[in-house]
Amino acid sequence: MIVCPNCEHTNPDEATQCEACYTPLPRMSFCPSCGATIQTDATFCGQCGYNLQPNSVPMVAAEAEPEPEPVPPVPTATGASIAPPPVAPPPVPAATRLQMEMASLQHLQTDSKIELPLHLSVIHIGKPNARIPPDIDVSGFPDSDIVSRVHADIRVEGGIYYLEDSGSANGTYVNHTPLPPGNRHRLRAGDRISLGKGDKMTFIFQMS
Repeated sequence: MIVCPNCEHTNPDEATQCEACYTPLPRMSFCPSCGATIQTDATFCGQCGYNLQPNSVPMVAAEAEPEPEPVPPVPTATGASIAPPPVAPPPVPAATRLQMEMASLQHLQTDSKIELPLHLSVIHIGKPNARIPPDIDVSGFPDSDIVSRVHADIRVEGGIYYLEDSGSANGTYVNHTPLPPGNRHRLRAGDRISLGKGDKMTFIFQMS
């Protein structure tokens, strides 16, 4: 089924425009790896992360800088050697500092805070299931019935957090705007995330 990005009407998979408001619908296909429904112009599968552009040029790792050669001792007039001053350690790269920041989700309905795991690059949000167990289990929150068992993912790349919908039944919304399956949204502090319609399961993304 294809959800209209304009009026949220549910249309059949073969529809090219919304049956309710006649807005052109995004063309959908299926992931060759897991079979999930994705947009034809998506670069990866929001369900399993499969790369949909295998001919893309991989990123080349930067060459490691050579270590500085040791400085020989400086001889003095008396023949004694003076050790050179110690070399200061290199500054910590900005990406490493970003990764040390703590990210969390503040649940508005209960005013409770969920810390995002630091050791995971993909954080699954949903309810207990045999397919993909959630890293963030929302089954204990009010109105959790509107949340799919495999609902959304938060991906961490270079200290940057991205939100993806995993083909949920009731959709994922960022700042009241629907997030199409297969697309990603770069999260920034203060972003409002709603799992399902009606703003019943709402989180605020925070960085500290």
